[in-house]
Amino acid sequence: MTPFDIGLIALIVMVLLVLAGLYIPVALMITSFGGVWAIKGNSALAVKLMALAANDAIANYFFGIVPLFVLMGFIVAETGMGQDAYSVANAAFRRIKGGLGVGTVAANAIFAAITGISIASAAVFTKIAVPEMIRHGYSPRFATGVVAGSSVLGMLIPPSLLLILFAILTEQSVGDMFVAGVIPGLLLATLFVVGILATAYLAPHRLGNISYAGGADEGFGTLLRQGLPIVALIVIVLGGIYTGFFTPVEAGAIGAIFALLFGALSGKLSWQKLIRILIDTGLVTASICLLIIAAQIYSRMLAFSGLPAGLAEFTSSADLGYWGLMLLYVGVLICMGMILDSSSILLIMVPIMMPVVTPMDINLIWFGIVTIVAVEIGLLTPPFGISVYVIKATLDDDSISLVDIFRGAFPFAVLMMVLVALLLFFPVLATGLL
Repeated sequence: MTPFDIGLIALIVMVLLVLAGLYIPVALMITSFGGVWAIKGNSALAVKLMALAANDAIANYFFGIVPLFVLMGFIVAETGMGQDAYSVANAAFRRIKGGLGVGTVAANAIFAAITGISIASAAVFTKIAVPEMIRHGYSPRFATGVVAGSSVLGMLIPPSLLLILFAILTEQSVGDMFVAGVIPGLLLATLFVVGILATAYLAPHRLGNISYAGGADEGFGTLLRQGLPIVALIVIVLGGIYTGFFTPVEAGAIGAIFALLFGALSGKLSWQKLIRILIDTGLVTASICLLIIAAQIYSRMLAFSGLPAGLAEFTSSADLGYWGLMLLYVGVLICMGMILDSSSILLIMVPIMMPVVTPMDINLIWFGIVTIVAVEIGLLTPPFGISVYVIKATLDDDSISLVDIFRGAFPFAVLMMVLVALLLFFPVLATGLL
């Protein structure tokens, strides 16, 4: 049996283990260890490989960005800044037909710019926006669909954990990934807004029996007090990165410090909340750390087997070309998104595709943005649809079924496919600011 055959078998076994419910990093490490052992015929060498990969995976200075942005995101969520973002966005758009839906998208875009976690956005805005929209006549299906759809902005608008993960896996600049995500993220938010407004004016029955009053009028001073900390964090973190004033890691540290300061000054950050935030940050960081370690081990096993090189040679001989390869790749990502979470898809697919796309002189920053948008479609599609499940778990309403939420989220998944098409036709959308 050749190393290529062993690598292919290891890949198939890994997918079967994942489908059987085994934790992704464990499945990656088990099959990688077995693959190297079978290829080299030496279990001690396989153990050394795992140890070296574990060290190399997290020894990079830029890995420090993960816990810092996770910490900042949890502080923002716990101190009610998401609710403040919704209040400000609601005040700006509530007089427009469908304005609460537009306000939810705008608030999610703001929230994404200071957290970068889609699941956090889904949980926060399920509690804030869904009851408010239903109270003003929006159908539960539309209300939950808007929250599910707009929650994906958290993984595209920087800072985003998926952008960071892709940068680490491909050894690209985290700062460049952040910059490349700006225009696609804003464009996706714009597509969502246009879709909501088009529905409101062309098919208003799909929104429900809506009213225009999105809540009581709030004074300018109140809105300023609610919006200023959010705007300040965005300017400090993203402005500092884009101007080159500090590195992404330093931006994460500065952002976490200012989030702590704003939370303390608002009186919403108690010692109990701070302890819970630190524990949750540690748990999420440890989970991401294990994912990256497993990905490094998996990548090295693939390199030993020659599977990526073999696939690259097959792709060249098949003469798929740019469009054939990209359409096939995007299709595979969308299908995988129906059964796996976003991070797992990146860990599985990126090491396989890197040797394939590198000889084609494809811009890896643009490739990363296309990958992440395609992967994020899976957050809204059955049967996995993790954002939908988070919304269902967060809702305190048994009358709203999973099917309703999936149906409400479907138009937003279609709009994401439109963004993927625009990125494929116009790569400058991702690379124009670089």
